[in-house]
Amino acid sequence: MIDTDNYAVLRIRDFRLMLGSRFFVTLALQMQALVVGWQVFKLTNSALALGLIGLAEAIPIMGCSLWAGHLADRVDKQRMIQQGQGGLVLCSAVLLALSLSKRPSVLLIYLVIGLTGLFRTLLWSSTISYTEMSVPREIYSKAVAWTSTLWQIAAVVGPAVGGWIYSLWDAPLAYTVIIGFLVIAVLQSSRLSPKPPVVRTSSPASGEPTEDPSNFLSGVRFVFSQPVIWGALSLDMFAVLFGGATALLPIFAEMLHVGPSGLGLLRAAPAFGALLMSIYQAHRPPFRKTGQVFLRSVAIFGLCMVAFALAKQFVLCLIFLAVSGMADNVSVVVRASILQAFTPDHLRGRVSSVNGVFVSSSNEIGAFESGVVANLMGTVPSVVFGGLMTLVIVALSAWWTPELRRLKMGELSFTGRDGILRGEAAGGVERWQ
Repeated sequence: MIDTDNYAVLRIRDFRLMLGSRFFVTLALQMQALVVGWQVFKLTNSALALGLIGLAEAIPIMGCSLWAGHLADRVDKQRMIQQGQGGLVLCSAVLLALSLSKRPSVLLIYLVIGLTGLFRTLLWSSTISYTEMSVPREIYSKAVAWTSTLWQIAAVVGPAVGGWIYSLWDAPLAYTVIIGFLVIAVLQSSRLSPKPPVVRTSSPASGEPTEDPSNFLSGVRFVFSQPVIWGALSLDMFAVLFGGATALLPIFAEMLHVGPSGLGLLRAAPAFGALLMSIYQAHRPPFRKTGQVFLRSVAIFGLCMVAFALAKQFVLCLIFLAVSGMADNVSVVVRASILQAFTPDHLRGRVSSVNGVFVSSSNEIGAFESGVVANLMGTVPSVVFGGLMTLVIVALSAWWTPELRRLKMGELSFTGRDGILRGEAAGGVERWQ
C-alpha cells in the first residue's frame, strides 16, 4: 500500500536528492539569465539583442532534444545528469572569464549560451525521466507540486540575489556564486542511485503504437497519437511563445527606472506567484475538472501579460507578473501530470525530450519572438499583442481539442506501470485501453 499523504514523496531518498540538485541548478540558471540579460542590454541597448539570447539557447535545445531523449532511454540516467551539470559548470566558468574583460564580446556570450542550451537539453531529458521512474504514479502529482515549489523558490531567490550582487559588485562575483551553486548540484546528483535503461519485454497493449525502442522518433509518434498530450503541449507552447515577456524585462526595468536590482524583482515576481500556487496545490487534491482548469489558467496568464504591459507603476507590474506566475504554475502541474500518467516507462526519455522541444519553443523562441516584435512594434505594444494572441489560442484549443477540454484526471484510474491509461474519462469522452 503506497502512502498518499502530502509528504509521502519526500520519504523517497532519490527524489529528495534530485529535488535538492534541481534546486541549485535552477538557482544558478536563474541568476545567470539575469546577469547575461543585463550585460547584453547594457552592451547593445537593443531589444533584438535580448531576443537573440533566447535564439542562441533555443537552436541547440530544439536541434538536440530528440537525440537527448533517445540517449536518456538507452544509458544510465544518473550519469547523464552529472554530465549535463558538469557542462553547465564549464559554461558558467567561461562566462566568468568573459566578464573579466573590459568589454565582453556579445558574440562569444551567445556561443556560450548555445552550449548552455546543449547541456540543459541533456539535463532535461535525464532529470525528468529519472524522477518519473523514482516516484510511484499514485503520488506523482505531489512530486510535481513539490518540484514546482522548490523551482519557484529558486526562481524567486535567484534573480533577486543575482540583481543585488550585480548592482553592488558587478558580474564576476555573480558568476562565481553561480558556479558554486552548480558544484553543489553536482555533489547532490553524485549520491543518486543508478537508473539503467528499461528493457521492454512485453508486447504493447492495444491502443499503444508499436515502436522500435531503438528509434529516437518513437517519442514523437507516441505524443501525436495521444490528443490530450499534444493538445496540452501545443496550448502551453503557443501561449508562452506569444505571451511571455521575460526577455524584455531589462527594457521594462529601464523604463521604470529601477536598475538591475529592480530587474531582479521583476524576474522574481512570476516565480513568487507560482510559489504560492505550488504550495497551495501541494496541500490540496488534484483539480477535478482538469481540462477546464488548464484552459482557464492559460487565459488568465494572457490577461495578466496585457495588464503588465499597460501598467505604469512598478508595484502594479510586480502584482500582474505574480498573478501570471500563479496561473502558469497551474498549467505546469497539469501538463506534467498528464505526461507522467500517459507515458510508458520505456519511452519516458523520448517523450520528455518532445516535451523539451515544446518548452524550449515557448521559452527560448518566445524570447526571440519578443525581441523581434518589440524591435518592430515597440516594447509595450508587442507584449499587449502577445497577451491577446494567447487568449485567441486558448479559444482555438478549446474548440480544436475537445478531449483536453473535457478531461477529468481525478476520475481516471491507472493499472500497472506500463504507462497505458486504463479507464474512461468522465463524461465518456474517450477510452484509453
